[in-house]
Amino acid sequence: MVKFPGNNKINLAIFISGRGTNFKSIFNFSKKKKSILNIKLVISDNKYAKGLEFSKKKKISTKVVKFVKKRDAENKILKLIKSNKIDLICLAGFMKILSENFLEKCNLKILNIHPSLLPKYKGLNTHMRVLKNKDKFSGCTVHLVNKNLDAGKIILQKKVRVNKNDTIKSLEKKILRMENKIYPLAIMKTVKSIF
Repeated sequence: MVKFPGNNKINLAIFISGRGTNFKSIFNFSKKKKSILNIKLVISDNKYAKGLEFSKKKKISTKVVKFVKKRDAENKILKLIKSNKIDLICLAGFMKILSENFLEKCNLKILNIHPSLLPKYKGLNTHMRVLKNKDKFSGCTVHLVNKNLDAGKIILQKKVRVNKNDTIKSLEKKILRMENKIYPLAIMKTVKSIF
C-alpha cells in the first residue's frame, strides 16, 4: 500500500516505444481541472519513438534507455523510478517485457493496455487473429502487469464491434480510439484502489 503523496498528486511514469497516442490521452486527462495525475517521467527503449517529441514539447522529464543488456537497462529504470518518486507505472505501447526481478524490485503497480479482450489473444498480431477467427467483437483491456504475459488482473475492458469489411488497419484504428478513452479511466480506478 502506497501512502497518498503529500502534494495530492500521483506521480506517473509512462513507458513508450512508438507513437505515444495513449500517453497523449493520459497527458490530456492529467491536465483537466482537479486532476490528481502528474506525468513525472517518460521512458522509452526507442530513441526514434514519436511520442518522445510530444514529451519534450511538454517539458516532461524524458529518458531513453537502451535494452542492450536487459538487467542493466532495468536497473537504470529502477533508479529513475526511485529518484522521481513515481507512484504508478503505465506501459503505453512499450514493446519490452519486464522481468520478474524488475517487478519485485520495483514494488509498484504497473498497468498495461492490450488491444484485445483478454484473456483472448495475448501477445502480438491480435487484430490479424481476430479477423482470421471471424470474431464479432474485439476490444481492449487495461490490466495489471505480473510475471506472465498479458495475464494480470483486468482493471477495465471495452468491446468494439468487428464489421465484415474491417481490415487489420481499420480495426486497429477503432480499437486505438477506445484505448485512448479507457486508459485514463483505468488509471483513476487503480489510483482509488491503492491510495
